[in-house]
Amino acid sequence: MANAKRGFVPEDRRNFSSSALPVLQAASSDVCHLLNRGYSLSPTLTFVANHYQLSVRQRLAIMRSVCSTEQREQRTRKIVDPAALKGQTVWIDGFNQIITLEVMACRSPLFLGMDGAVRDLAALRGTYRLIPETAWAVRSLLRFLKSVDVGAAVILLDAPVSNSGRLRQAIFEANAAFGLDLAVPLIRGVDAELSGHNLVMTADSAVLDRCAGWINFTGSLAQQQPYPLIQVWQ
Repeated sequence: MANAKRGFVPEDRRNFSSSALPVLQAASSDVCHLLNRGYSLSPTLTFVANHYQLSVRQRLAIMRSVCSTEQREQRTRKIVDPAALKGQTVWIDGFNQIITLEVMACRSPLFLGMDGAVRDLAALRGTYRLIPETAWAVRSLLRFLKSVDVGAAVILLDAPVSNSGRLRQAIFEANAAFGLDLAVPLIRGVDAELSGHNLVMTADSAVLDRCAGWINFTGSLAQQQPYPLIQVWQ
């Protein structure tokens, strides 16, 4: 396994320092103001971030944290209580959830979204390597599924991503200790597949907008630890 601190760069100490947060929160407020008036996120963020002279990482943090008031209300209404998962089949965005858990294990920055989801700044971009924290991340995911007594779990992994097969094998090996009814298909179009289900574990904004219901696993786990989530909005 590669030795890496997932989701962290040294500049993050400055990007998300206590002195930087008021600027980020002001920028987020401006972005949300425009989102609520129908402007799309990408050009709005570019316009606002240029005004505040934000770094690339700061822009990414805002992009992954904010949404319109309508999106926030719709997403939070669709959160499913874990107690409702008993005996049900749960569909899991594998890389999305496992990478956030790896970031948590590395104590790298995690951000609280306005919709309650927890997101990281780790960029996948078609490449992935297992790291020492991967084992903890996989066990944490499987332990949660076992604790809520799911009927079955389907962990979807993006087939084009490097080392997806190795992660699949690591998941199956870890499941020997949990005995879950588990499938780990390697597919193309994970987001499209997840969007058609009503018990989904992901923090992907596009999927949250389209799926019928989602489980905020990483958000709940961050609260339980507790984990120092960064909030770039007010």
